[in-house]
Amino acid sequence: MTRSEHRPRRMPQVAGAGIAALLALSACSSSDSSAKSDSSASASVSDKLSGDVTVFAAASLKESFTTLGEQFEKAHPGTKVTFNFGGSDTLAASITSGAPADVFASASPKTMKIVTDAKDNASEPATFVRNQLEIATLPGNPDKISSLKDLTNSDLKVVLCDKTVPCGAAAQKALEASKLKLTPASYEEDVKAALNKVVLKEADAAVVYKTDVKAAGDKVEGVNFPESAGAINDYPIALLKDSKNAETARAFIALVQSAEGQKVLTEAGFLQP
Repeated sequence: MTRSEHRPRRMPQVAGAGIAALLALSACSSSDSSAKSDSSASASVSDKLSGDVTVFAAASLKESFTTLGEQFEKAHPGTKVTFNFGGSDTLAASITSGAPADVFASASPKTMKIVTDAKDNASEPATFVRNQLEIATLPGNPDKISSLKDLTNSDLKVVLCDKTVPCGAAAQKALEASKLKLTPASYEEDVKAALNKVVLKEADAAVVYKTDVKAAGDKVEGVNFPESAGAINDYPIALLKDSKNAETARAFIALVQSAEGQKVLTEAGFLQP
């Protein structure tokens, strides 16, 4: 066998090895390029989040949203989340009157609708949590309140949220379903104001949310009542179309809806949607 007869066998092996090496090199190069591209894209998205975001949110969200705002600012240096907490109806009126805001988180679909109906002022709302009522009493429950009916006792000083506020509308729904009539000592502008009356011992009891009773700690005592199951409020959140910082506002909404955000909210006593 001559030397020239060996060449045809060796040449394909060398070529095959060369091609394999080239393919492997190409794959590595492609993988590295893809990784760099993904990393670059991720950094680019992160870098884009900056500036201020103003969130109008129901008073009952104060503790949990404050925590989420701090988490958001830490995750995205250069951003700042400013909150305006209050009764959902008051916040809705402010927004429709032109108050600058990027996000609206309401304690009921009804108050959100005030905003969405006003000249298509917001994106499609999404329910992110729900909340249930509870009776807040003085520490130790000295009046032995155990039911919604007990609140109709004329010797008790009871406060409710105003009927136009979601927590007040829910309380009214529970009372009507139970065929109970309750004349409160006062109607308060939002759930925190109603709770504060009990905290300051200016009232014997208040119908508020479970989340507010939990946030108050040992300053009040909570009493569950079965009628509350029929008056649970859905909480919708929406991006306002006049937002000056829509991308960062969307990112905050995404945090609220994320597993991390839901954990903060459920730990505060909210129910998942």
